[in-house]
Amino acid sequence: MQAKREKTPVDNRSVGRLSKADRRLQLLDTARLIVREEGADRLTLAHLAVRAGVSKPVTYEHFETRTGLLIELYRWIDTERITAFRVAMARGSLPAEETIAALAQTYLACGTDQGDEFHAVGAALAGSEEKACVYQELVDKVVEMFVAVLRPYSNLSEESLVLASMALIAAGDALTTAITRGNCSAAEAAEVFAPLIAAVTQDQS
Repeated sequence: MQAKREKTPVDNRSVGRLSKADRRLQLLDTARLIVREEGADRLTLAHLAVRAGVSKPVTYEHFETRTGLLIELYRWIDTERITAFRVAMARGSLPAEETIAALAQTYLACGTDQGDEFHAVGAALAGSEEKACVYQELVDKVVEMFVAVLRPYSNLSEESLVLASMALIAAGDALTTAITRGNCSAAEAAEVFAPLIAAVTQDQS
């Protein structure tokens, strides 16, 4: 498990000098701190304004509703994970065994680097149709990454490899949750995940 991070104070000295894009990033980063330090239930637009050192109209201008804020935070955290995953896997051609091991370790590492915040925000959005759409959007991006990495080593058809990648992502997310909750170590999870990846890349017909 990751060590508990200390609270990071918000620097308000430049509050009035941020561009709209920078302000949005500041608000998302502050929202993430709130979830990490106080829990997702405490994340409201009003509380975000207090923690970020801005007026309530500023937070409403960017997110309109609490659900809108949660959705944008959910997308932002996972986009960070996808970007880190893409960068880590951009290492050129490797033998199949090394690629599969790297894929397993990298996906789990990128997930656990976010701590339990992604899952906490997701739980707060449970039942939201908008969240379901955003979740599918994010899953589709990761599926594309898995397919691109595994295609050179797989005998599966494109359609089957997409379905297999979806199953692997679900397994990887479950293992990531187990790691962040202290149910297993990253090494133990990777030992389980890598053989799963190897198994589904072969044509079983």
